[in-house]
Amino acid sequence: MLGGTHVDDVLPILAGTGIQYCPFPGRITGHPSVLEGSIEEIVESAQALAVREGVYGLDLLAYRSKEDVPALIKAVCAAVPKPVYVAGSIDTPERIAILKDAGAAGFTIGTAALDGKYPADDKDVARQLGAIIRDVAALNRHLSPLHKKNLASSFGQLKETWSPKIAGQINDMQIKLAKFAGEFAWRFHRSGDELFLVHKGRLLMKFRDRDEIIEQGEFIVVPHGVEHCPVALDDVCEVVLLEPGTSMDAGTAHDLEG
Repeated sequence: MLGGTHVDDVLPILAGTGIQYCPFPGRITGHPSVLEGSIEEIVESAQALAVREGVYGLDLLAYRSKEDVPALIKAVCAAVPKPVYVAGSIDTPERIAILKDAGAAGFTIGTAALDGKYPADDKDVARQLGAIIRDVAALNRHLSPLHKKNLASSFGQLKETWSPKIAGQINDMQIKLAKFAGEFAWRFHRSGDELFLVHKGRLLMKFRDRDEIIEQGEFIVVPHGVEHCPVALDDVCEVVLLEPGTSMDAGTAHDLEG
């Protein structure tokens, strides 16, 4: 529960309910509410509230204060060991970034979204909230820069055979695409297992003790240290490889544009 100034009245009511209570620090006046007082006074109020049993955190009306807002947020966050949520006309990505940089745990946003003031494609609440959530995710580096890739078109870019191209990476594992034609040489990886997934065609994998045919849509894992020799059974076999980024036994790998 966020906001409010009647802490002595609220705490007995919430006792034992499990509700997390975050009252306003400082002197609150007017409607819409305004935060009055110096940074030092607000910090003193925040400290007094934070030590109260039953107070989970604070709801700081920083953007309704005449003081230096970033300095105010930093001072309160540094002075109390509990979460500080910022409120008061947070209606731009820049203001959200400021409060994050100042150490706030989060923020509230209501009127800005309801009145369509937040920069978005439209003023309706759904678009407003969508833009806010997107900007928070971007600020927290939770947006992915990666997009899907089509295997058929990616393989269409490959001109050479037996020359894997890097199509993506998962942690320290590289996803490579390669076209096989004919027979390659016997080889083995000193470290790092390798996965061969046949996208098109058929692949024969020779081992010293047996041969295995991998059909389209099938894959095989070759453990490190195991001698093997891949052979394309059809004219050209399209293969997806998954192997450690340091493994270059299949040839020099180059970036593949997707």
